[in-house]
Amino acid sequence: MEPETTCTSNNTPEKGKLYMAMELSQKEWKLGFSVGPGQAPRLRSVPGRDLGGLMTEIQLARERFRLGKGVEVASCYEAGRDGFWLHRFLEKQGVRNLVVDSASIEVSRRFRRVKTDRMDTGRLLGMLMRFHLGERKVWSVVHVPSAKAEDERQLHREMMALKKERTRHINRIKGLLVSQGVVIEVDSGFMEAIETVRLWDGSLLPGRLRMRLEREHERMELLGQQIGQLEKEREEVIRTSQEDAIEQVRRLLQLKGIGVNSAWSYVMEFFSWRGFRNRREVGALAGLTPTPYQSGESSKESGISKAGNRQVRGMAIEIAWSWLRHQPDSALSCWYNRRFAKGSSRVRRIGIVALARKLLIELWKYLETGVVPEGAYLKST
Repeated sequence: MEPETTCTSNNTPEKGKLYMAMELSQKEWKLGFSVGPGQAPRLRSVPGRDLGGLMTEIQLARERFRLGKGVEVASCYEAGRDGFWLHRFLEKQGVRNLVVDSASIEVSRRFRRVKTDRMDTGRLLGMLMRFHLGERKVWSVVHVPSAKAEDERQLHREMMALKKERTRHINRIKGLLVSQGVVIEVDSGFMEAIETVRLWDGSLLPGRLRMRLEREHERMELLGQQIGQLEKEREEVIRTSQEDAIEQVRRLLQLKGIGVNSAWSYVMEFFSWRGFRNRREVGALAGLTPTPYQSGESSKESGISKAGNRQVRGMAIEIAWSWLRHQPDSALSCWYNRRFAKGSSRVRRIGIVALARKLLIELWKYLETGVVPEGAYLKST
């Protein structure tokens, strides 16, 4: 007589946990509920931002799957225009929520594939269960900032937006003038200059065009005033605040080649609240890591990943060039000059990206440990 055996399956659903995935849109939220792999999901819809309806559906799902009130609820939604307020609400309600990077979610490689909010909800729900059952690399989870850290990013982001808008006005003014064969500087004396401008036949600028140029210039001047106000506010904060983030800004400003714009952006976007564990996380979040491609005998480099924080990545490239100029005797500058400086323009551009990644890591170490990058100079006080 053969002994009895017990067969266990790795697909046994985890008991005592309710999984919820959310597909958010402006008018409607799609909700998917399940208690484990192999279970048919419970799909429901609530009006967008209806928090009462959301909590009601969670309670109904508990009853549907015969779960107690104290059972853990694990949820997720994709990072997007809704931001992090919903995450904070769910966490306050005792829901264990994840905000997922949309670009990290796996999709079918077919040229044409079926996509609906209902299917996306089911796909998210399946990936959520896989994540909680141990498959950690199924997607990338967004590090949610605190409400205070998120608010501190508004000043420099608004300033960057205003500067871009001012540049658009300047370019539009110059384009309108060039269309008439006129080139003048858009500065403080612009309004007086357009009154004396003559076209190719000696005539003045057309009336409608002149009125449009005046309005464009007024909007440009208003943007300049707002930028000046924000810069004064930032200077005051750096001079008087005793917060840890502002202290990090002051420490970065002690290094030659680091200005107030880069120091503030680095700290508010990166170093003050991210909690990096190693140098790889620093480079990856800036999108400065290489992306090798290998398949069989084919092997090539596809450039940097360009994932993560775009503002910091652009700033890191600019600061890398500034570092070569203001810190020529540092170990990083010597490394760049030895390996890339004598190459072609393409080689130098590749090298500056590598330098930007190394410099970003060194600045992180400097803020964490207080050790100045090797060979770097501090500003004289």
